[in-house]
Amino acid sequence: MKVTLRSVGSIAKIDEAAWNACAGTDNPFLLHGFLRAMEESGSAAGRSGWQASHLLVEQDGALVAAAPLYVKNHSYGEYVFDWGWAEAWHNAGRRYYPKLQCSVPFTPATGRRLLVRPDQDAAAMEGMLGQAMAQLVVDNDLSSAHITFLTETEARSLADQGWLLRIGEQYHWHNQGYQSFDDFLAALASRKRKAIRKEREKANGLDVRIHCLSGADLKPEHWDAFYSFYLDTTEKKWGQAYLTRGFFDRLNGPLADRVMLVMAEQDGKWVAGALNFIGSDTLYGRNWGSLGDFRFLHFEMCYYRAIDFAIERGLAKVEAGAQGEHKISRGYLPVPTYSVHWIREKPLRDAVSSFLERERQAMRRQIAAQTEEGPYRKGNED
Repeated sequence: MKVTLRSVGSIAKIDEAAWNACAGTDNPFLLHGFLRAMEESGSAAGRSGWQASHLLVEQDGALVAAAPLYVKNHSYGEYVFDWGWAEAWHNAGRRYYPKLQCSVPFTPATGRRLLVRPDQDAAAMEGMLGQAMAQLVVDNDLSSAHITFLTETEARSLADQGWLLRIGEQYHWHNQGYQSFDDFLAALASRKRKAIRKEREKANGLDVRIHCLSGADLKPEHWDAFYSFYLDTTEKKWGQAYLTRGFFDRLNGPLADRVMLVMAEQDGKWVAGALNFIGSDTLYGRNWGSLGDFRFLHFEMCYYRAIDFAIERGLAKVEAGAQGEHKISRGYLPVPTYSVHWIREKPLRDAVSSFLERERQAMRRQIAAQTEEGPYRKGNED
């Protein structure tokens, strides 16, 4: 049996069925079609600073494992911040970029990053992919390789191989077998329950109509409107739009059934929207935008409609994206996220390792404290 490893500069050069056989269909962001939409729209290609270099393992010419891999000359769109590491290495007179980044561009959602076909030895293939990335760093005189928002199992396995482990935090809602939104509310402390009801009443009392759209219901007019919301949000928050208009066009077709777009309409005009993606057991909240100031509408469209959808579909959880401690009072509890980092040169590796050890301890304490202070009833508490 002949085993080969190689890198490919475009997802379009990889057979879709073969890639998806490794990636599975549970996570929409790992689908060949999603990654192709990122690249062919120019969002993660060309001048964006994301150069595809997807890593493939083949046995006798058949794809048996893969990793979504990019060469990057910046750290934008990753949501695991290493700007401080880059600055420190630059101040030492060394070059941090380019680097290797194994991730889904602009998507802080946990999922497998070492994609192995189910009939293969997963541990062996994952080890091979990790070793190959480290070797690519050495062979190409790069500073480092980073795998972000991978599963805990993958992260701990790679940490055993010498990768540096980092723990982050997000806020997820978990479905405890709720049959309705009221069932969910009944699990909350009285004060939190009343606050959410008031927020929903005020949001739904606005002079807007809210629509949840998926599949064939998604039309170009919805994407035209949503892209304007997206641009408005990026201009207000960080000033750079990562995703191009063409990316949203490519969410129609086969990917449309993996999209749940919440849109608000006022006087026949679209005024706000929230973009979600549907996994096999998870709803992933991604982007939000609004052309006006509609009090409480953000909470309704991004968090509560997502919970409604998850309960209706029997989904296990809602991942509401990066950041936002305000999500805790709305039923989204803190959970750890994971990344691993392979740094070539010892001085930088030692400094980062020391930092990450302290950061992990602080993050664990923070997650425990926030969970304890969460909105759910404790014991006989109402």
